[in-house]
Amino acid sequence: MSTTVKVTAQEVNKLRQATGAGMMDCKKALVEAEGDFDKAIEVLRKKGQKVAAKRADRESSEGAAVAKVNADNTVGVAIVLGCETDFVGKNENFLELASQLGDIALNSGTKEEFLAADFGGMTVADKLIEQTGVIGEKLDITGFEKLQAPFVGTYVHINKIAALVGLSAKVDNAETLVKDIAMQVASMGATTLSYKDFDAAFIASETEARIAVIEKDNIELGRLGKTLKNVPQYISMAQLTPEVLAQAEEAAKAELKAEGKPEQIWDRILPGKMERFISDNTTLDQEQCLLDQRFIKDDKKTVAEYVASYGEVEITGFKRVTVG
Repeated sequence: MSTTVKVTAQEVNKLRQATGAGMMDCKKALVEAEGDFDKAIEVLRKKGQKVAAKRADRESSEGAAVAKVNADNTVGVAIVLGCETDFVGKNENFLELASQLGDIALNSGTKEEFLAADFGGMTVADKLIEQTGVIGEKLDITGFEKLQAPFVGTYVHINKIAALVGLSAKVDNAETLVKDIAMQVASMGATTLSYKDFDAAFIASETEARIAVIEKDNIELGRLGKTLKNVPQYISMAQLTPEVLAQAEEAAKAELKAEGKPEQIWDRILPGKMERFISDNTTLDQEQCLLDQRFIKDDKKTVAEYVASYGEVEITGFKRVTVG
């Protein structure tokens, strides 16, 4: 390696702009490469490989979430660029890198294609290694989701959660609708669209587990002399067959009769009792099914009811990525 090579500030700045590396690292790389720009990039890349190897077992539990859509809103992508510390995750250069990677991801079909895609003359995977050397922390793509639909929208929550939502059509004010639903996805963490997507075995095991937890809690509440929690019979609308609902209605009528309520006013009271019965016995749906959740901007409505207010449109799918 030559020790007499002189490099100019312009050359250092050019390398810095191309790689994001610090001024001193760029100067050292150019000196080691004897002024050859391409070799200097390779020097920085090898430094990144060494740092990456040392930090391979580290957790990329911080970072930034990014969501992008194409020009006609028919394709969306959400990624997480992971790093080791929140300090790096909030850095402007890191956030800009995440945004650039999001643009590349938008034109890649899979995560594998994305990592193999070009980023300024190197692959995305190599760019991550290079930047590991520059930043000194392990960088990784810890989340990658893609969505196609007649209309796709996004929502990003403080660079930590990114959500995509697809609509069956571009209706009036579709931008507002899709943003609201993407915000719902980001905030409430639904895992599926509808209770109809649940497997019967999953519902059965969840029912048993939830009832066991409540009964255990009630033992402690009883010991403390506190009000016991209601133990539900069911947890999903999938379990509320016509027979189950008919039995619940008969039980409600018997209750009204026992309370001495005049039969002529039952029709005004029964709908509320049945609504409460359904609410108490669909907790799984309310937690995990997007359409069955209470809408975060108006908890008097479900998400399905809010979507229906926009006319002939449906949610075709959704995706969510989170930092950590």
